[in-house]
Amino acid sequence: AEILHQLKVGNPQFAKLADHYHDLNREIHRIEAGIEAASDERTENLKKERLSILDQVSAMISAAKSGA
Repeated sequence: AEILHQLKVGNPQFAKLADHYHDLNREIHRIEAGIEAASDERTENLKKERLSILDQVSAMISAAKSGA
């Protein structure tokens, strides 16, 4: 939790990625709950983008843990 906080405060790129991830996640949940309509292709593209961001965030967390 401390590393996440440090990255959010001290790394603008991480903060932007984290915010974008949360926005995508909310949109996907609204689609899956039937609150918002979207094609299957759009939903899949959103999920792929979310996964890509998660990979980037994970890499940044790993680098911060290792002191890189």
